[in-house]
Amino acid sequence: MFENNDADRGQVGIGTLIVFIAMVLVAAIAAGVLVNTAGFLQATAEDAGQESVDKVTNRLDVVSSHGLVNQTGSGLAVDSLNLTVRLAAGSGAVNLDDTTIKYVSSSKAENLVFKNTGGEESLGPVYKYNSTSNTGLNSTEFTAYPLNDDGDSSFPVLNGQADRYEIVINTSLVEQNGEGLSTGDSIELDITSRSGGSTQVIYTMPQQLAGQDDNDPVPL
Repeated sequence: MFENNDADRGQVGIGTLIVFIAMVLVAAIAAGVLVNTAGFLQATAEDAGQESVDKVTNRLDVVSSHGLVNQTGSGLAVDSLNLTVRLAAGSGAVNLDDTTIKYVSSSKAENLVFKNTGGEESLGPVYKYNSTSNTGLNSTEFTAYPLNDDGDSSFPVLNGQADRYEIVINTSLVEQNGEGLSTGDSIELDITSRSGGSTQVIYTMPQQLAGQDDNDPVPL
């Protein structure tokens, strides 16, 4: 009455439908997890890449530098370091409020932070900025004033290649000796921006200061 049929037959029924739906849901959830993970990894990689670029480019270049002579009881010393800085090529804005200077000499190692003493108006002419000035700084601070602010009054933020600020470090305060750096002393400065961009400079005080007067500038 019935023919013998050995062909494969598909399984049908509510159980099969439930299994099928469960497999689809599992696949959808797995796909969603993979997409989210890929997006997270991409965002993390982009952030890490940008941070790496900023660490290399967002920094300051030292254009020129000089010291100021101080007449002390034991002779002549350099009690002020004056560094003219600008943005490095390709750098974004650098805020001195977020910038630190690692100061290392033969007798001191300090991390200096910026203190805004009011800009050029409060400092007066730079040649008068020495240990006898009422700067209000302490041994862990440096200050600065704008030489050129590109007309936008952004100080203390350098935000253009035309900006030029003068960083001032009172070495007599940092050294805590009331004099500063003697002839032949070496000093290492590591200027680091918020993003980690770093510029290192090393200075040796002139071997001969004889004939100099208070506040005379000397090349470094």
